[in-house]
Amino acid sequence: MKKAQIVIGLGFGDEGKGITTDFLAQQHPESVVIRFSGGQQAAHTVMIDDKKHIHSSFGSGALRGLPSYFTKHCTIHPVFLLNERKELMEKNGNVELHIHPLAKVTTPFDVWQNRTSSKNLEHGTCGKGIGATMKRHESPYKLFAADLIAPRAMLIEKLKGIAYYYGFMEKEQIEEALNDFLKAVDEIDLKISDYNYLNSFENLIFEGSQGILLDMDHGIFPNVTYANTTSKNAYEICRLLKIEDIEMYYVTRIYSTRHGSGWMSNEKELKLENNQEETCVFNEYQKDFRLGDLDYDLLNYALLLDGAYVTATKKNLVITCLDQIDEQFKPENIKQEFDRIYGSYSPYSKDLKSLFKT
Repeated sequence: MKKAQIVIGLGFGDEGKGITTDFLAQQHPESVVIRFSGGQQAAHTVMIDDKKHIHSSFGSGALRGLPSYFTKHCTIHPVFLLNERKELMEKNGNVELHIHPLAKVTTPFDVWQNRTSSKNLEHGTCGKGIGATMKRHESPYKLFAADLIAPRAMLIEKLKGIAYYYGFMEKEQIEEALNDFLKAVDEIDLKISDYNYLNSFENLIFEGSQGILLDMDHGIFPNVTYANTTSKNAYEICRLLKIEDIEMYYVTRIYSTRHGSGWMSNEKELKLENNQEETCVFNEYQKDFRLGDLDYDLLNYALLLDGAYVTATKKNLVITCLDQIDEQFKPENIKQEFDRIYGSYSPYSKDLKSLFKT
């Protein structure tokens, strides 16, 4: 019987979805890793022996050798994808990536909009064009993965329309912006596949993006992401594929984090140890990486919300970064019952251990 394992972040992102996905990939090397929200803004870190990779346009099983799949709920950016593909190939990772025909495509004009709009900068952005892409798709100026393998002349006409949508009018300016984009489309070995592709796998690992507290329906507007970060999309696909055996892996750090603008409870300075491999650091668009004490009320809130979207056969909790502060996790503060609670004590999934079993 087919089985699905769904990895969901319980906070504002950066919980440890990458290490958790790699933990499952190690146990089920015949699986496919499926991204079902977000896109190239993800920064999911996996470390295996002396290799390290930050997965954005590929699932976090790629470094371990698993193929990736991006659903229609995701975005892709051909240039970012091509650059990461080259990195993975140098690390002997698996660059097999299948993309749903209706996955949304980010263009250079979307990235420009994300990085220059004062409104976007105020609300928080990763600078990768995600929000602009999703907003544009509410207009007639859409671009899907299937368009990348359509007749080139039609693709170019659609791209010109998107350029005009953002106010680009100069022919030379548009051609220059599209040069790298079209070269990347030519270089990528694009595999456009609908959900029937997933039927060839017995174990499917669904890797969430960001966290439930950034969900566009449940986060605090306007500092939210343009995606459903709950189990909603993954569960819909499971039902489509008639998968009933669904195992949840909810992930949180032992402390709270937020990278970007917006409300955060319990924010304060924390002295961390063993965090030399931290991926989230100050950057031009998200600014400082903010920290705070773990808020158990928010954890319970996120778990309650996700339970409304998914019917699972098993529920597990993963607590990461336990080696970084002295604070101990308090399971008595969690209202949800779990089959297992795991803890990680290093950036490596091999050090992820079972702490409690009920």
